[in-house]
Amino acid sequence: MIPLFAHAQLRESFADGDFTQDPAWSGDAGSFMVTEQGQLQSSGPAITGTTLQLATSSLAVTGTVWEFWANLKLATSSGNYADVYLLSDGQDLGSSSGYFVRLGGTADEVSLFRKDAGKSPVAIIDGEDKTLGSSTGNVVRVRVSRSVEDIWQLDIDLSGSGQHYARQGSASDATYKCSAFFGVLLRYSSANSQGFFFDDFTITDTEPPLPEALQLISPRELTLRFNEPLQPAQAGEEANFTLNSSLKPLSAELTEANTVRLVFSQNFSGGTNILNIAGLSDLYGNMLKAPVEMPFDFVSPAVLPGYNQLLITEIMADETPALGLPAQEYIELYNPTDQPLSLQGIRFSDATSTATLPDVQLLPQEYAVVVPGTQAENFRGYGKAIGISNFPSLNNSGEVLQLRQPNGTLIYALSYSDTWYKDSNKQSGGWSLEMIDVTNPCAGSSNWAASSDALGGTPGKANSVAAANPDHTPPVLTAVTAVAPTQLLLRFNERLDSAQAAGIANYSLSPVVPITGVEVAGPLFSEVTLQLSEPLQEQRLYTFTASGLTDCSGNLGGPQQLAFALPSAPEPGDVVINEILFNPRPNGVDFVELVNRSEKYIDLWNWQLANTSNDSIANRRLVTPDHHILEPGQYLILTTDRDNIRGNYPAAPENAFLQMSAMPSYTNEAGTVVVLQPDGRVADRFSYDEAMHFELIDDVKGFSLERVRLEGPTQPGNFHSAATQVFATPGYINSQAQEALVSPQLFQVQPLVFSPDGDGYEDFTTINYSTEQTGFVASITIFDAQGREIRRLARNELLAANGFFQWDGLREDGAKASIGYYLFYIELFDLNGQKREYKQNVVVGGRF
Repeated sequence: MIPLFAHAQLRESFADGDFTQDPAWSGDAGSFMVTEQGQLQSSGPAITGTTLQLATSSLAVTGTVWEFWANLKLATSSGNYADVYLLSDGQDLGSSSGYFVRLGGTADEVSLFRKDAGKSPVAIIDGEDKTLGSSTGNVVRVRVSRSVEDIWQLDIDLSGSGQHYARQGSASDATYKCSAFFGVLLRYSSANSQGFFFDDFTITDTEPPLPEALQLISPRELTLRFNEPLQPAQAGEEANFTLNSSLKPLSAELTEANTVRLVFSQNFSGGTNILNIAGLSDLYGNMLKAPVEMPFDFVSPAVLPGYNQLLITEIMADETPALGLPAQEYIELYNPTDQPLSLQGIRFSDATSTATLPDVQLLPQEYAVVVPGTQAENFRGYGKAIGISNFPSLNNSGEVLQLRQPNGTLIYALSYSDTWYKDSNKQSGGWSLEMIDVTNPCAGSSNWAASSDALGGTPGKANSVAAANPDHTPPVLTAVTAVAPTQLLLRFNERLDSAQAAGIANYSLSPVVPITGVEVAGPLFSEVTLQLSEPLQEQRLYTFTASGLTDCSGNLGGPQQLAFALPSAPEPGDVVINEILFNPRPNGVDFVELVNRSEKYIDLWNWQLANTSNDSIANRRLVTPDHHILEPGQYLILTTDRDNIRGNYPAAPENAFLQMSAMPSYTNEAGTVVVLQPDGRVADRFSYDEAMHFELIDDVKGFSLERVRLEGPTQPGNFHSAATQVFATPGYINSQAQEALVSPQLFQVQPLVFSPDGDGYEDFTTINYSTEQTGFVASITIFDAQGREIRRLARNELLAANGFFQWDGLREDGAKASIGYYLFYIELFDLNGQKREYKQNVVVGGRF
């Protein structure tokens, strides 16, 4: 019997007639007795709803077999049953956590349950119903085993002999790995207070302890958790542990019943380490039969990331309609380094809010998705998920995102835009933006694309669009703007090496103006501000040279030159409306073309585009928040979608656009375009009407109205439909443009032969006039070769000093005049009421 007892944590047959010692049972001891037959019997108060319990110490948890005999001399029910606790973390069995076997209950069965403190029991193995169906005596012997792999088995023998066990089921559950007590808990009605009998409680552990978890505490310290309690003396013996075949710990300490803390004299090796464990036994003498190896990986301690050492590699800004992912905005982080990074205290921000990342490590080449804390659980199935509070709301159209160290030092920044999708369907929502090449973090749009994953994104893992996309091109200087007489703003097409770009020697001006200071603007480092020692002169062209600059990827550029001038203060009429498309083709967009007809260089920073409502200027929209210089004679196209305009009008120069985030509404029927200077004065204003289009155009969709004479007034008479061959001329000279005619006569018609066919060549004729003074009134009537009146072009019109009238070859009824000769009959009334008459023949030409 000695070997058997050496492995038995508990053997209680009540043969000594005493349950108060060897082992000692505690609880409701006064409500139990030992019978003459050596059985434990309930003897509590005869009160319905009474609960009795007895418990004794037991630490066995795994690799263990529990056995006992029971006889319930009563009809089991929901109010009459016995729970035999195999594991319990507390002496008060009813309020503790652990596992128990229930005898009886509503189903009159023998089943295994898990008990979570404060919650209802959870069935682990549901035994056969009605096995305890007697109302006078339910004899059963129960055997429960739990393997070291946490597989439970339940067997019962209704003969009570232990010779005829029947399997009730098996299941896996590893919720609880610690125990303090074994015991019984009874619940009964008044008639059954003495109806519970128990005998032959046996707990047998024959398996040695096994390590199940290793946790690194520091580069030289770890804890080792076993599946059951250990013998303290052996667990504290350093000789029983060996690291990487030779290194013994400085100390070994049993910190909990099943946990050992080991401290070594040197750091763990990078990569895989192997801990060898030998000579350990559990509390019941079960010793390891052979040494056990426990491998673990070690990487260098986590560090705070520096510049470009933590990247944003995916952005879900417009999460609806969701394709397969949770409908939630997110960003994805990536560690491109070969060491773990600590994210604790790192600040993630957009333009309006900042969130702080928690104490999380990101391993080398590991991805993690960052979401609001309430959404973290929903993303864990896709990859590593980090939940944060105050998650910034991401703008669908784009904005600047930044990662900074706790002290504010920049780690990474990017300015994304919905144009980065390069796919209008995916741009509308449900798809993320993904970085193509994570080794090229400095690139913008060229290194991002819409996700190609069917779920709409790849949070927490390598991107679906991942591919090699290196940057081998040096930075390009795209603009030089004099934002003040002694200050220049330089713009580059990509991020610069900010430290190298801060050198004054990289920049020069001709004519020479000394540079006294350089500031590279963060967080994107694509703009540089230069301070000059003396002011620039207006309307003087300068040449700026930048040389020896390196981009963020290390590409060195050669000398680059751009011409620029100091902007002058604008006056109304310097910049005018030159063309407008207000009725675009289906799926097209509007545009307004401006032209600088002055000799000044004019900065459009903070200019506005507007319309009118109830004769008041309304719906003002910022043309550009940045400095943008309009040179003398330069055209500029304002629109919300440059690609749309270029797709409809391919001749439009790419560099003639200034894309606005939003434009005022210009209806197809009629409206007013207003251009406002920063000082609030109206630079130009044009009221259009669809009736101004050439009447012989069947469908005016996609046709613009063009200014005829650049120096002429912004009035209907100075605008005409664009030629039918081009429909519109955004960004270049108008198809109907005419040079101003200096007339030596009071009236002069030019051309004398014209063909109103919409081909852009002499589609109309003009009656130009030049008077010595204002105040003249004119009437113009057109007659055909038979002397019949066909059109009244003007009636009692007050003339300016200089100007013109245009005839588009149409009759008064809107029909096209026939090919042939026509007569302009002009009546002029002077200031004294004297009448003068002028006549001029013209020819309407065309093809027969």
